[in-house]
Amino acid sequence: MKSEAVYGLHAVTTLLQRSPDQVIEIWVQKGRADKRMQTVLSLAEEQGLMISEVDKGLLNQKADEGNHQGIIAWRKPVQNKSEKHLPDILDAISGTPLVLILDGVTDPHNLGACLRTADAAGAHVVIAPKDKSAPLNATAAKVACGAAEAVPYIQVTNLARTMKDLQERGIWIVGTAGEAEQTIYQHDLTGPMAIVMGAEGPGMRRLTREHCDYLANIPMAGEVSSVNVSVATGICLFEAVRQRIAVS
Repeated sequence: MKSEAVYGLHAVTTLLQRSPDQVIEIWVQKGRADKRMQTVLSLAEEQGLMISEVDKGLLNQKADEGNHQGIIAWRKPVQNKSEKHLPDILDAISGTPLVLILDGVTDPHNLGACLRTADAAGAHVVIAPKDKSAPLNATAAKVACGAAEAVPYIQVTNLARTMKDLQERGIWIVGTAGEAEQTIYQHDLTGPMAIVMGAEGPGMRRLTREHCDYLANIPMAGEVSSVNVSVATGICLFEAVRQRIAVS
């Protein structure tokens, strides 16, 4: 069976808690017997999972883009939810919709960080175009620290059409752009809302920008003109959270 590596104590713990049925086997570094590791291994044992002790060198080889902390969980490949599932996901939202749209975010590390932030802020779904977007691979799942299992990530064929569908559902769309006249703090984000984050540098594509209801900027006081897309995502999503708490 083809499998993917999830590594790091927190990421493996979250995977075991949320999606234990997706785990095939656990690899743990020989001689690693500290309290944190034992807690994770006890969780794996409760699920009846196979645990194998392996050399640190083998873990280093398999975890090619990060600190494995002595543990790797081999899981079934992460399955993106299909575009056809998006209407059902939106229909199932019980509260006020909060959607994150990523336009041109191609780095899996940034995708993972955005998913983690989206989960923390209570976003219901993350949407991105199929073309020129980061895949939900093992790297993204590792950085997401379990959020890849919690927040649906939908890649759509036609982002402009999907944005129009959201608007027909009464969801307003705010796009982030440095040249916008108003800041994100000046807009009302308490209603059904989708926030669009563009790629670092070029920002949103022209067609995406044209389908936004309005634009907003993040005020920058320093020398740099922008922040990392995952940081910007956190600023915008949690401004929506702040406003919603204030009126609740």
